[in-house]
Amino acid sequence: MSSTQPLRILITGGARGIGRGLFRHFLGAGHSVYILDSNSAELEHVRKVADSWKSVSSSATWKASLCDLRDRAAIKSTIDDVKSVFDGKLDVLINNAMSTEGVGAGKPMEEDSDEIMDDWDTKIAVGLTAPYLLSRLCIPLLKAGSSTGGSPGTIINVSSTRAHQAEDNHEAYSAAKAGIIGLTQSMSISLGHRHKIRVNTILPGWIHVMNERAEADGKDVLWEEGLTKEDGDWHPAGRVGKVEDVAKAAEYLIGNGFVTGQEITVDGGVGRKMVYPE
Repeated sequence: MSSTQPLRILITGGARGIGRGLFRHFLGAGHSVYILDSNSAELEHVRKVADSWKSVSSSATWKASLCDLRDRAAIKSTIDDVKSVFDGKLDVLINNAMSTEGVGAGKPMEEDSDEIMDDWDTKIAVGLTAPYLLSRLCIPLLKAGSSTGGSPGTIINVSSTRAHQAEDNHEAYSAAKAGIIGLTQSMSISLGHRHKIRVNTILPGWIHVMNERAEADGKDVLWEEGLTKEDGDWHPAGRVGKVEDVAKAAEYLIGNGFVTGQEITVDGGVGRKMVYPE
C-alpha cells in the first residue's frame, strides 16, 4: 500500500485532538476521509472548516458523522454508511477515539464511588470494545481495498505510552490502552493469516493538541500555545510532540507493506508526567 495514492480512510474521534489533526493531514494530502465523533459541537465546527483543509487541486471527499462508540447499534449503522460512501472499499481504519473525561484527575480506585465504575465501563467500551467491533465490521471493506498490487487495507490502533507508564488513578485509561496493544497483536495474526490485513498500533507520548479544537480555531491559537521552555526541556528531543509526528508514524505504517503487529512509539523521551487538555 502506498500512501502517495488516494486512499479511503476512516478515523474515529476525528473532530478534535489527534484525530482531527490526522483528518486534516490526510485530507490535505488528497485522501478521502470519513470521520466519526461523539462531540456534536466539535463535529459541527469541523463540518464548517474541513473544506479549507483540502488542497486547491484535490478531488478528495470527506464526511463527518455523529456516533457514540458505546452504542454497538450506532457503530453498525455508521459502518453501513461508510460502506455506502466508499462503495464497499476501505484502505485504512484508524481506531483513535478514546474517552478522556477524568484523565487528568482520576479518582482513587479504593474510593467508594459509582463514578469510578462508570468511568471504567465508558473507557473500556470506547477505547477497547469499539475498536474490536469496528475492526470486525470493516473486514469486508478492508479486504476489498484497492491499494497497490491488490493488497488489502490496514488497521492502525492508537494506544498511548500510558499503557506502559501509568500515573496515579488512571487504571481505566491505562488498561484500555494496554488492551489495545494486545488486541493489535492478536488481530495482526488472525487477520494477517486469513486476509493479509496488517494491524499495528501507535503509542503517542505527550502530543500537544490544544489547537485542534473549535475554540482554538476561533482564537487563531498556534500549535505551541500554552507550552513553556520547561515543557520542552523535559524531553530529550527538546520539544513536546505535534500531531504531525503521529501523522508521520501513520504514513509509515500505511506505506510499509511488511510491517504488522508492531508498536510504534511516538515520544520525545521519558521525563515528566503527561498533560492532557480538559
